[in-house]
Amino acid sequence: MTHHIVVLGAGYSGLVAAKLAARKDVKVTLVNARDRFIERVRLHQLAAGQPLRDRPLADLVDGTGISLVIDKVTEIDPDNKLVHLTNGTLPYDTLIYALGSQADLDAVPGAREHAVTVADVEQAERARGRISAAGMVAVVGGGLTGIEAASEIAETYPDVKVRLVTGGGLGAALSEKARKHLRRAFDRLGVEVRDEVRVAEVRADGLVLDDGEHIGADVVVWTTGFRVSPLAECVAVDDSGRMIVDETLRSVSNPDIYGIGDAAAARRPDGDELRMACATGIPVAQQAVRAIMDRLAGREPKPLRFRYLNQCVSLGRRDGLIQFVRRDDSPVEAVITGRVAAYYKEAVVKSTILVQRHPGIPGTF
Repeated sequence: MTHHIVVLGAGYSGLVAAKLAARKDVKVTLVNARDRFIERVRLHQLAAGQPLRDRPLADLVDGTGISLVIDKVTEIDPDNKLVHLTNGTLPYDTLIYALGSQADLDAVPGAREHAVTVADVEQAERARGRISAAGMVAVVGGGLTGIEAASEIAETYPDVKVRLVTGGGLGAALSEKARKHLRRAFDRLGVEVRDEVRVAEVRADGLVLDDGEHIGADVVVWTTGFRVSPLAECVAVDDSGRMIVDETLRSVSNPDIYGIGDAAAARRPDGDELRMACATGIPVAQQAVRAIMDRLAGREPKPLRFRYLNQCVSLGRRDGLIQFVRRDDSPVEAVITGRVAAYYKEAVVKSTILVQRHPGIPGTF
């Protein structure tokens, strides 16, 4: 019988994995809750009121031989090698788990009730509707997502006051040169920064800090903290619920299951865990499918080899920041800024769609 690979999740990692596997002599089924591919790295643009291109999954898998199932996964049964869906069950020989991550709205009281996020399309659309009528917006989280969201909102709505609130220093993971440019960009856009503070509660009228200070806001955009689906708990997971995988992206407890993307805790040979990002998820997906095909052919797969090159940050549509990094993702002083960086970032984002359409890299797969 033909080997059946089931891929759960059609995000940046899952769609690449399914399309690469479909090139081989196997049966591939791709399961996703939505019938559209969501450009998650553009959701801050959607929240700021910019339309995104519609990308039906049926068009992206057309002609590949992939069986596309639009349904929600309710349970995984690794003992019987079954995936339970809302509308039935699906057997597999090999399972690729790529269900991604969601914003963690339960870490601080009131966040789920009163905040919006840019982590999924429904939330981003909700944010768009609220931000367009707001006078004051508070963005919580000083990571790259928070920086991009604050910049995009401030540029699109110059009459809206935008505050970025973060527990650490603004751009703490960036080089000094990058942080200086970031501050200049925020000054130009009118983004007020409150760093080194902790949010204790989210209310309908804004934020309460742990010292009792109230920061008023009509809209709170929550960009700090992510969580993964509990569906992975049928196999070995770490303290955050991410699937524990070996150097070939295979579950350490269930050899017929592979984990890729945000949902898996992949590590480099030095033991450092890879960060959640499409820059991680796409090459890791390629590596996982190589490992599966090697094992099906009776070969020992090579361990994951991975290095980071840069971090790309948009600061609105006309400014950006490209932070070059060492292999371990730590920053060097070299950066690209301004309009050239904005073009660079846009080219990187467009390339993620090119990879979804043509996922193989010549000479490596």
